[in-house]
Amino acid sequence: MNDPFKQGEDARKVLIAGEDAEGRLDSWLAAEVGGDLSRSRLKALIEQGAVFVNGAAVTEPKKKIRAGDRVEITMPEPEDPEPKGEDIPLEVEYEDDDLIVLIKPAGLVVHPGAGNWTGTLVNALIQHCGDSLSGIGGVKRPGIVHRLDKETSGVMVVAKNDNAHRHLAAQFADHGRTGPLERAYKAIVWGRPKSLRGTIDAALGRSTDRTKRAVKREDADDAREAITHYEVVERYHEKPDATSLASMVECQLETGRTHQIRVHMAHIGHPLIGDPEYGAAFRTKANLLPEPAKTVVNRFPRQALHAYLLVFEHPRTGEVMEFETDMPDDIAELADALRA
Repeated sequence: MNDPFKQGEDARKVLIAGEDAEGRLDSWLAAEVGGDLSRSRLKALIEQGAVFVNGAAVTEPKKKIRAGDRVEITMPEPEDPEPKGEDIPLEVEYEDDDLIVLIKPAGLVVHPGAGNWTGTLVNALIQHCGDSLSGIGGVKRPGIVHRLDKETSGVMVVAKNDNAHRHLAAQFADHGRTGPLERAYKAIVWGRPKSLRGTIDAALGRSTDRTKRAVKREDADDAREAITHYEVVERYHEKPDATSLASMVECQLETGRTHQIRVHMAHIGHPLIGDPEYGAAFRTKANLLPEPAKTVVNRFPRQALHAYLLVFEHPRTGEVMEFETDMPDDIAELADALRA
């Protein structure tokens, strides 16, 4: 195929699938357009309804491509590279001239990125803090020294000036090995680990899907050290053989990799309830639960993960600050249903 875009204008790209076309739509498009658009960017465009196959909008990246298909990509208008303030409510636990501690709800993206250029925590912080945010994190990540996944709730700290940003970033990079930094999460997982307390030491790297992570051999090119300490704090529907249908675990991070807890718990055979990326194969286990737990689990919309504890040293005063937050309503309801 010659230039695949020669039939279209800059804002509309048109391709015709050749006789040998096969596989997923996003993979086929990535191969056809070369370096013009990454697979992750194409996947985002598909999910946004910007890709049409034979005149019909397609929102599933995994749709199969067939010979002769006419594929159109409608490119959206360029986004403003500098995020703007937006009136998004923030649950602030503490604030002074150096930092702000807040509770991030599930569903809120931390900083702008592909497919999420607005409606993020950064947009809310710009509105709340004005020009006081630290600039070290870059124009799209002002004040951000750590992050939580979109569907993970919990406590976060944000720097409001460069000195605070450097100090806090150093603490997070040290992972509490020489300082007071501590991060703890609670998660509800399928089953019950054989050991009620343990450490998962398994390097992580990119999966075949660019947005996901996977356990890797330590000598893999992209392998990065990842260590999670866990303890089972509650068991649900325990059986005489000491197994359980589900458990609540507390996890403490010794490293901070993308999706670390989610991948590590799935790696030992106990993925988080509601996790669409790493726990999809366990969805049918809900059928083993009695009502109302079965219904609550089936409709649970996200991974059951909450960052409930954050401890750090104040960058100006040196005071050790500790913030602990209750479980959000949805996870509390899930736990109550499982107890019943």
